Formats: sequence, C-alpha cells, structure tokens
Amino acid sequence: MRRLFPVTDQTPAPPGDPADRAWSLDELAEAYAYPSLGAGEHWLRANMVSTLDGAAQHDGRSQPISGETDMRIFGTLRALADVVVVGAETVRQEGYRPARARDAFAARREAAGQGPAPAIAVVTASLDLDFSLPLFTSPLVATLVVTGAAAPADRVAEAVRAGAEVVVAGDGAGVDPARAVRELAGRGLRRQLTEGGPRLLGQFVAADALDELCLTISPMLTAGDAQRISGGPAVAVPHRLAPACVLEEAGFLFTSYRRI
Repeated sequence: MRRLFPVTDQTPAPPGDPADRAWSLDELAEAYAYPSLGAGEHWLRANMVSTLDGAAQHDGRSQPISGETDMRIFGTLRALADVVVVGAETVRQEGYRPARARDAFAARREAAGQGPAPAIAVVTASLDLDFSLPLFTSPLVATLVVTGAAAPADRVAEAVRAGAEVVVAGDGAGVDPARAVRELAGRGLRRQLTEGGPRLLGQFVAADALDELCLTISPMLTAGDAQRISGGPAVAVPHRLAPACVLEEAGFLFTSYRRI
C-alpha cells in the first residue's frame, strides 16, 4: 500500500520499495477517520467500487470487480460508522447480513462512544424484503427500515414483528434522502456510511446530502451496460468535491473525496 495523496514527509515509495507494504487496520482506520463533528452535525460518506470503464457491477454484483484490500477497506469503513445505509435492491442482490463486532476495532469504537457494531439501515418504499433473513432476525444491533409514511401497513407490521425498527423519512410512500440522514442522526447515528446501490447513491447526490465519496478504482475493464456508481435524476450543477486521500495497491486506487 502506498499513499499517493496527501504526501506528508516523503515522496511516495515506488513499487517494490520496503515502504510499499500492507497497511495495518489501525493505519487504515486513521486514513479513513471521520472528521470531528460538532453538536447536531452528521457526516454521510459513500463507499463504492468502479472499473476503469465506469462499471459499478459485473453480473449484477460488485464483488467480481473488488479485491482483497478493497474488502479490508470495506470492513474498516463499516467499523468506523454508526450506521450503514443501503438500498433494498442491494440487500436482495448482495445477500446482506448483519454487521459484526470486530475485536480489532473494539477499543476504537468504545473510545468514540459507539456500540460494538454499526446498525444496518435499509431504505425501501415498498418494504419488499425477506424479514426471515438474519439481517432482521439476529443482528447484533437492531436493523432499521427507513421508509415513507404511506408505506404498506402490513409490511411495516411484519418488519416490526421481525425485530426491525421502522424509521419514517418521507410524507408519502417514498423516502426523502435528506430527511433520512437527519432522522438517523437524530437517533445518535451521526457517522453514516452508504454502500449503495447506485440508485440510492444517486438520490443522496441529487439531494446534496453526500459529504464524502470513498471510491475504489478497480484496474479492470468490463464493457457491457452495467450501472454507474450513481444513477437517477441529474443535478442542475455538478457537485465539486476535493481529494482527501489516495492510496494504491496492486493496481487498485483507493480514493476519498470530500465536499468543499
């Protein structure tokens, strides 16, 4: 692993240099630490992976374009978050399971006033979910279902019976992305991480609710018609972010961009 940006005390090591080594989880946690948050503040970051030609998935899943270090960073970002926000389609396609407690991050989470693992918050208008899955029946922290006030009452009742906490973040059937962020923050879940999918990320971008994008650029080409990392309505004026960190390993670039 090499840090390409920001350069601190020396020029980045070339490939093969002794400094080009695997980073510890503590080093990754420091590189991806959330900014300090004042009273009432919250921070929403996204974690996504894309091929060189812009594909966010291959055969409908992100795993084939990922890699070992990408998964270590994926786990680190989860371990730093209060809540992981994900769309219902991604839950169905990726086979989401509850977040687990990790000994390597236990002291760091305790010092930050966090529980042993982040909650999972599933954003869904229809609640078309399998509530018999472990994500709902046996999480370490109760899973949240974020939906609108007009969501199907029978599905809401089923979610509650399964042990989920229902969060209303919209006046109709759908979810207001900015309101979802505020509702979660109001429950003390201020360090937020979204793992997509592309439609949900597009909604956060359109609502100007995203503070940071952690994007892994995979050294692969897929062609085809796979989704981009975000989709949905275009913004009137493109949002400009500033680079915060760029790491490299085995041809993968691990980038972080924050709102200006």
